[in-house]
Amino acid sequence: LTSERCEVKLNAERQDKRIAHWQQVAISACEQAGRARVPTIEAIQSLEEYVSSAISAKSTEELKLVLHHRADQQLDEYETPKSVRLLIGPEGGLSQDEILLAQKHGYAPCTLGKRVFRTETAPVATLAVMQWLWGDFNA
Repeated sequence: LTSERCEVKLNAERQDKRIAHWQQVAISACEQAGRARVPTIEAIQSLEEYVSSAISAKSTEELKLVLHHRADQQLDEYETPKSVRLLIGPEGGLSQDEILLAQKHGYAPCTLGKRVFRTETAPVATLAVMQWLWGDFNA
């Protein structure tokens, strides 16, 4: 995703190469973890395109969360969802306007506590807590 604080700017050829690389990383990670379903790495898009595309027939069963350290609600305060769509910002976090945009599209604010995680570790920490709280999802 691209956002206000996104520092990576890639031309079309470089984007294609990075997406292919990330897809191979996903395949390797799934092989290592014994996961049968490999997630698809989508094309780079703006945050606005992403949050507005998240509306689907499945979205009523999906818990959509935007992670940021100024939120009040923690993961353990949510009911066990059927699936989760998690939005985590770049280094420097999402801007207040971006958080409001996500909320406008049904994303609930969520925090992991007072600590600010690096962009690289926030998804891992969040997924570990989700796994501990809610167990495996069907995906």
